[in-house]
Amino acid sequence: MSDGIKLRSARMSDADILLSWKNDLETREASHGSDEVSRDDHIKWLSKTLENPSRKLLIAEEYDVPVGTVRADFADGAWELSWTTSPNSRGRKVAKRMVKQLAGKISEPIRAEIKPTNLASINVAEHAGMVFEKEMDGIAHYSRL
Repeated sequence: MSDGIKLRSARMSDADILLSWKNDLETREASHGSDEVSRDDHIKWLSKTLENPSRKLLIAEEYDVPVGTVRADFADGAWELSWTTSPNSRGRKVAKRMVKQLAGKISEPIRAEIKPTNLASINVAEHAGMVFEKEMDGIAHYSRL
């Protein structure tokens, strides 16, 4: 069940919206890297991401409007998930719906690394079936085996 959210593969034409979400102050404060990203650096990153077979970058749409993004990186037998909700879509459980939908399509283990102060993302990870494993170097590690 999609729960009103449709996931599609990201493309280069999504560059501007992805950059605006990445550089949003609240997003940067919740991210591991909190520096603002330049357009040139973002275009290089997106180009490499779209060519990487071990990385899936998906755009979540609700009624054909982009509302967030979820990324899955495969390494060491597991998919590491990370996500961002568009600033205009916060407070509507978009992240819970898109991450749970993607997690439901993955049979391998999944994991996420979250700042312990990011309670919203902790709730998203738990909603997707992940459980707290440990905290290391100021990062909480969640997984579903």
